[in-house]
Amino acid sequence: MKTRESGMPEEARWRTFFDPDAVLTALQLDEQTSDVVDFGCGYGIFSLPAARRIKGTMYGIDIEAVMVTECERRAAAEGLHNTRFYQKDFVSDETGLDDASVDYAMLFNILHAETPLVLLREAWRILKPGGRLAVMHWNYDPTTPRGPSMDIRPHPQDCLRWMQEAGFEVKGDIIDLPPYHYGLMGHKKGNVS
Repeated sequence: MKTRESGMPEEARWRTFFDPDAVLTALQLDEQTSDVVDFGCGYGIFSLPAARRIKGTMYGIDIEAVMVTECERRAAAEGLHNTRFYQKDFVSDETGLDDASVDYAMLFNILHAETPLVLLREAWRILKPGGRLAVMHWNYDPTTPRGPSMDIRPHPQDCLRWMQEAGFEVKGDIIDLPPYHYGLMGHKKGNVS
């Protein structure tokens, strides 16, 4: 099941909305991180830079087979051997990853889904104790050049509430991710295994 208003623009335009390395740094993804999952990996704009900086495996999951194929092609072209991309409807069928199997989950520009708690609970399920959840979404501002319509675009406080309802401990403030996004960090309570 695609999320509401989930169509992707041309890749060249999509890339102008983000500085992936700056976003990943602000959201605390570093070389000490082991296994990571990107819910809705799209063109791999965040998956591939993440794979370059982590010590484990980067799992990218998308409902669109063409996106998965493109990510696989790019990872191979870059010589990235720590990536695994899967075509899967993770909203309806979960990710297919084992319980407590990853250290870091990325939910970027996806919590406008009709059932954001389903996504957050799946992230909770697959994260190890002490694992981190990174959420990024479009600013709640109608002047952004892209993003879901304002009637379904979540406020940061919505994402915070959903994260807490799914069981995450949220530390720190809302993270400004210029020019058009904000971020939040959650942790699955427990010790890192």
